Amino acid sequence: MKYLYLALAALLLLCLLHMPYGFYTLIRFVAMIGFGVIAVKFFNEEKVPLAVAAGALALLFQPFFKIHLGRMVWNVVDVVVALLLIALTVYEAKRER
Repeated sequence: MKYLYLALAALLLLCLLHMPYGFYTLIRFVAMIGFGVIAVKFFNEEKVPLAVAAGALALLFQPFFKIHLGRMVWNVVDVVVALLLIALTVYEAKRER
């Protein structure tokens, strides 16, 4: 699962670059699916608050009913979520030891 966290973090950080609009739409699809998978994982582990948070992120990033926040706000959201995913990766790696 750590690879999914890191892949999502990397993709979200790539959104800081100026890319074609289709790239951002693709990232929204990938993020929606990725956060959906993470939500199911947390729900199966009975970590309901984390499952709700991941589900909310899946809804935030879903590409069907776009949430217009502006480029600057989306950049902040992308960075914060990427940092949280990296922190989650580090936390789970330390817990496995």
